[in-house]
Amino acid sequence: MGRVVGCQNELLYCQIMKPTRPIHTDFQYLLNFKDQQLIDLFTDLREYILSLYPDSNEIVYHTHALTAVFSISDKLSDAFCMLPIYTQHLNLGFNKGSLLKDSHKLLTGTGNLIRHIDITKKSDYRNQKVKALINEAIEFAIKDMEKPTKVTSSTISKIKKK
Repeated sequence: MGRVVGCQNELLYCQIMKPTRPIHTDFQYLLNFKDQQLIDLFTDLREYILSLYPDSNEIVYHTHALTAVFSISDKLSDAFCMLPIYTQHLNLGFNKGSLLKDSHKLLTGTGNLIRHIDITKKSDYRNQKVKALINEAIEFAIKDMEKPTKVTSSTISKIKKK
């Protein structure tokens, strides 16, 4: 069942949003060990990214951080952003952030490619500047992709069960 959003004043015109795809059970199991504030921020930011590019594939894995990667294809190399959840914080990472224009100078980091935005509250990402940056990263990933993908709108778990 969807939820109602976008109602305007007293008019009855409303937009029904489809619920986003469920969080993969492997990922959800590990996510449940995190602080509730991080879970809430992750869940909202994930929904926001999926609303901007519903056809993206989500690749989830767990190494030094519990991470959801959003990709144009089923490959990490075609990813446009990621959400790594650490013990005490969450980032909105851009896999090829150093190659983006980042006209508002939002990104931090010193790696060869990856840049990020620290996330502590919804206003850190629910704004026009970050939306424009995510869209720039999506456009860059589409242009940079070597060959078209046959897999879209899927969640792929790379989490190894113990």
